[in-house]
Amino acid sequence: MIAPEFANEFARDWIDAWNRRDLERVLSHYADDFEMSSPYIATLAGEPSGRLRGKEAVAAYWAEALRRLPALAFEHVKTLAGADSVAIYYRGVRGMAVEVFFFDTAGRVVRACAHYE
Repeated sequence: MIAPEFANEFARDWIDAWNRRDLERVLSHYADDFEMSSPYIATLAGEPSGRLRGKEAVAAYWAEALRRLPALAFEHVKTLAGADSVAIYYRGVRGMAVEVFFFDTAGRVVRACAHYE
C-alpha cells in the first residue's frame, strides 16, 4: 500500500525537479525499463501509440519537451494515494493535468500515464 507520506513526498520532489528543469532528478524516480504513456508522445516523439519504454527513450522525449517549452512549470493541486499508485493533479503550461504513477516494491515508478484537458 502507498502511504500518504510517501505519495506527498514523491509529488513534492517530482514537481520541484520539473520546475528546476532537472531531468536527471526526475528520472531518478523511475525504474530503468519503465513505461510512459501520454498523448504528447505521439506529437513530440513521433510515436503513434503514445507509449515509450525505458529511461533512454523517455529521457529523449522529455528533453525535447523541455526544449520546446521553455516556460514549463507545474503548480501542484492535489496528490492522491492508491494501493500501488500515486496520482498528481497539477496545472501545467497547457492547462490542467493528472499523472498516475505505478510503483514497484522498491518505490520506483514502473509505469506512468499522463492525462490532459
